[in-house]
Amino acid sequence: MRAAVSAFLGRYRGQTRVHTESDLRFLLRWCSDHGLDPLSAARVDIERLVRWLEDVRRCQPSTVSRRLSIVVAFYRVFVIDANLEHSPADYLRRPTVPAESPTLGLGHLQCEAVITAARLSTNPNDFALVALLGLLGLRIFEACGSNIADLGEDTATGSYGCAA
Repeated sequence: MRAAVSAFLGRYRGQTRVHTESDLRFLLRWCSDHGLDPLSAARVDIERLVRWLEDVRRCQPSTVSRRLSIVVAFYRVFVIDANLEHSPADYLRRPTVPAESPTLGLGHLQCEAVITAARLSTNPNDFALVALLGLLGLRIFEACGSNIADLGEDTATGSYGCAA
C-alpha cells in the first residue's frame, strides 16, 4: 500500500501534492477507522464515506467534492495499473457544487479598510500578505509560498504583480 500511495503522490508537485496527500491520508484513515482495506472497498463503502463527510463531519459540498476527486483519481490509477479490476469510486453520486461560491467577499469599503490597516502596520509583511490575497486574488498557500523577490510594484500604474 505504501508503494502504491507513493507512486500516486509522485504524480503531483508542490502544494498540490501537499493537499492531495492530505485528502488521500483522510481516505486511508477513514478506511482504517472502519476496519476496511482500501483495496477491497466496494462502491457502497465509498458511498458511506460520502454520507459520513456530509452527515457526521458536516463538510460543505465543495469539500466533499474535492475529497472525492482524489478518491476517484486514486482508484482510477489502481485500475489503470491493473491492480484492481474496477474502481469502487465509479458511478458515485457527487454533491452539487454551485458554480458561484455562496461565500460573500469583502465589500469595497471593507476591503479598503483592510488594505489601509495593513499599510499602516509596523510589520511590512502585513501589507504584502493583504496585497497578495486581496489585490492579486492568491490563495493562502500560494501567497505563503511566494518568493518576495519575484514580486514588485509598478509605480507607473500603482499595480502589484510578478516581476517579468
